[in-house]
Amino acid sequence: MANGVVYASTGTDRGVFALKASTGATLWTYVVPQGVGAASSAAVVNGVVYLAGGDGNIYALNAATGTKRWSFATGSTEFPSSPAVVNGVVYLIGGDGNVYALTAATGTKLWSFNIRQPGVSSCDDSPAVANRVVYVGCNNMYALNAATGAQLWSFANAYDTISSPAVANGVVYIGSVEGAIFALKAATGAQLWRFSPGWEVDSSPAVASGTVYEASVGGTIYAFGLRAP
Repeated sequence: MANGVVYASTGTDRGVFALKASTGATLWTYVVPQGVGAASSAAVVNGVVYLAGGDGNIYALNAATGTKRWSFATGSTEFPSSPAVVNGVVYLIGGDGNVYALTAATGTKLWSFNIRQPGVSSCDDSPAVANRVVYVGCNNMYALNAATGAQLWSFANAYDTISSPAVANGVVYIGSVEGAIFALKAATGAQLWRFSPGWEVDSSPAVASGTVYEASVGGTIYAFGLRAP
């Protein structure tokens, strides 16, 4: 939701809807050929809606009218992640395992970096951007230079990562299908601590008021205090 408008999509009719938050009245609809990625949510920044299409395209729509401003074709057939828009750049992980960086104003490709390892079907998490670094995970966790896409470090994880990372106080927090919550030093990727709840951790951590919140498939919510790296 942004500026009193709810932006949502459904896979049934392939539409992207803008609804007035106070009444639910439809303001506009935009049809995406194969709908929006099932695990993808839109990002709304500076009057533009950025979303990942099920046709492998990234779309930028005018938030007020629904008019398409641009689209970028990745060549993949799905988008399992949601876009992050920071400092005029759109960051997104495609179904082909590439992290894409596009100019938010025009959709021009700045760089791409492949993070999918052999045997991994897709990378389902969304990128986090902090201090000019893009943090993304698949079965490994990567830190990439936000301007160039150059790899700064990687952290090996034997299992897929569905959880999206959260960055706070110089620490990257991430959950793993392995059944673990990791805290990594944002500058180097060194492991600071690990907590094993005994169940898969598919949800993404949230940080608020000095506390990290995370949930496991076992139905338990955990809270951790922020620690300096």
